[in-house]
Order: sequence, then structure tokens, then C-alpha cells
Amino acid sequence: MPVKIRLQRHGKKGKAFFWIVAADSRSKRDGRFLEKLGIYNPNTNPATIDINVDHSVKWLQNGAQPTDTARAILSYKGVLLKKHLAEGVVKGALTEEQAEEKFQAWLQEKANAVDNKKSKLADAKAKAKAEALKAEKAVNEARTAAPVVEAEEAAEEVVAEANEEVVEAATETIEEAPAAVAEEATKEEE
Repeated sequence: MPVKIRLQRHGKKGKAFFWIVAADSRSKRDGRFLEKLGIYNPNTNPATIDINVDHSVKWLQNGAQPTDTARAILSYKGVLLKKHLAEGVVKGALTEEQAEEKFQAWLQEKANAVDNKKSKLADAKAKAKAEALKAEKAVNEARTAAPVVEAEEAAEEVVAEANEEVVEAATETIEEAPAAVAEEATKEEE
């Protein structure tokens, strides 16, 4: 039976996550599998991968062929390195302790790289949030300053209009006064 290590899709549309499974290559993509080896969630940053390294190595040693994506995931998590080191132990190139020591050193280095990436992402997110807050404060200050300026301009316009009305009323009064005197004079003459 040709066995493949491949991804089995789960999750909803647009938010897929995958099980890493050992399955008969003739079965459907999401069909029956022989063993679940781990999970892969590409929706997080960095992607979340949880895999049983020992069982994956066992399947690879028994002849299971990983698909391209599964091979990349297995390589990223060190499964292929552990298989390579196990083959070296079988050939007598190194001892079991040396192989385990090399694998643990590689795991530690990889964990440091992932932690660095997570911290950089967290710093970038915090920086973006601070810049967004700063921009929002600037917009809010501009909004609050605009009504004050508009209110001052409106007050100046009201004062100017009031002055114009007073001047117009005064000129009307002055124009009406001689007309009233003239009317009184015509009434007296009659």
C-alpha cells in the first residue's frame, strides 16, 4: 500500500487549517487516513505547526512519501533532519547520543529564530498601533480646533453684521427725520 504524508483540509471557507496525516495515496484528500501526525494552521503569523516528530520519522523510515507542502513542513520542524540522523546512527557514523545532541541544538536554534520573528512582529504591531493613535489624536485636535475657529469667525461676522445694521438704521433715521419735518411743515401750511 503506497503511503503518503499529506495535508487534510479542515476548517471553514477562508479559514482553513490542516491535519498532517499518513494516508493511503488512493484515498480521498479528506478521506480515511492511517494516522494523524499533527496539525498545521496557516492563519496565524507565524504559522502554527504541532507535529509528532517520532511518529513522522517512523512513517518516513517505513517508506511514506511526503507531498511537497508536507515535506516543507516536516523539514521546518526537523523531522527530515531527525530521519537523516537516525540513518547515520544505523550506519554507525555517529552514536544515538550524538544524534540527539545535534537534533536538540538544531531545535534550540530554530526556536530562537521563531521567537525573534514573533518579537519583531509584536514590536511592529505595537509601533503601528502607536502611529495610528498619534494620527487619530492629530485628527481629533484638528476637529476640535476647527469649530473654535469657525465660532470666532461667526462671532466676527455677527459683530460686523450688527455694526452694519446699526449704521443702516442710523442712516434710515436720518433720512426719515427730514421727511417727517417736511410733512409737519406741509400740514401746518394747510
